[in-house]
Amino acid sequence: MASNLPIDGHSFGRVEVLTGTPRRRRWGAVEKAAIVAESLAPGAVTSEIALRHGLHRNQLYGWRREYRSAAVADTGIPGPDFVPVVAESHAGSATPAIEIAIGTQSPLF
Repeated sequence: MASNLPIDGHSFGRVEVLTGTPRRRRWGAVEKAAIVAESLAPGAVTSEIALRHGLHRNQLYGWRREYRSAAVADTGIPGPDFVPVVAESHAGSATPAIEIAIGTQSPLF
């Protein structure tokens, strides 16, 4: 029995029917960028945006990763690196402390 009720509480204003041989849908770079920008807006709900555009939310998360990594590559700023941390114990110290020295080489490397 068919029902006109919304699925999972979502109502659809537009339905796209793809006919012919099933194939992957192609998204242009401009269209992807617009959807990603919409999903990065303050207060945006990624799953709702994906649903509105006919995407699975994981696809949108993948596009967001692509655009973030491309933005980092365009700036020429290297991505984060791991920094070795060496813990030393000092006898007689009342309080444990962590000291981070930036710009020095570790004696282990």
